[in-house]
Amino acid sequence: ATFAHIKNFLVATKNRALSFAGVLAQYVSCLELVNKRLPCGLAQIGVCFHSVPESERTSSLLAWFSSPRTAGQWLDYWLRQRLQWWRKFAVGPSNFSSSDFQDEEGRRGFKLHYSFPWGTETIETLKNLGDTELLQLYPGERSKLLGRDGRRNVIPHVLCVNGNLDRGVLAYLFDSLQVVENPLTAKKNSQRKVLKLHPCLAPLKVALDVGKGPTTELRQVCQGLFNELTENGISVWPGYLETVHVSLEHLYTKYDEMSIPFMVLISDGTLENGVVQLRSRDTTMKEMMHISRLKDFLTKYITSAKNV
Repeated sequence: ATFAHIKNFLVATKNRALSFAGVLAQYVSCLELVNKRLPCGLAQIGVCFHSVPESERTSSLLAWFSSPRTAGQWLDYWLRQRLQWWRKFAVGPSNFSSSDFQDEEGRRGFKLHYSFPWGTETIETLKNLGDTELLQLYPGERSKLLGRDGRRNVIPHVLCVNGNLDRGVLAYLFDSLQVVENPLTAKKNSQRKVLKLHPCLAPLKVALDVGKGPTTELRQVCQGLFNELTENGISVWPGYLETVHVSLEHLYTKYDEMSIPFMVLISDGTLENGVVQLRSRDTTMKEMMHISRLKDFLTKYITSAKNV
């Protein structure tokens, strides 16, 4: 496919309201991009509009075009991939499950569920739609629909993978919310709330804050570290800009509830020897580390989390 073909295809699909019919309408263009070889697919994420505004939701949609001969195998493949993906980032993977079904026309499909406290809800649906929708969308133009399956030209079957991202986010929020004993106090039955979002899902990876020492100088160090980390793709919460002083215990509680995996504390000791305190959300352990090692440590941590 040439760059011009890809550019025109992206322009055609940009800012389009999410709908399955809209994705299918791009099938012929997609087929040209892959030199008419099957399988191929189109993915889209956006707001799915309904007649009732309150029912609008953010959805993900994958239309996968494969030969009728391999459609069943691909449906099983995408079921495994999607279930593994949801479980990969979960604290409690077993809360994500699947079930099979057949629609009124006898078409095979699967549903992915999450077990909420109030019951099980569907977060994603996978179905083999056959070739009916494509034939209806391109009446009298069967030749345009033909894709190559080895040496044969066939009209593909369409696999639809449709996800409710709003409900999926809610599932991960419930999955990651932990109520654990508070190690910062000797009081009995004292608990703390921790939002243990997977490191890949946590919007912020590290919080920067200041301890005892000259405020202006400490904030300058924080700003320099903030710039270094953000330039390397590490999202940072600039807690050092807060003007109201609170205790470290309150900061730990705040950042745990915000699901920030690490907190870095810059103090007067940092000005003397370059050493900072690094606290982990998940273990609550604190270690001393030279400021020059932070970027590499955090980059390695985030990279390894993606490869789990």
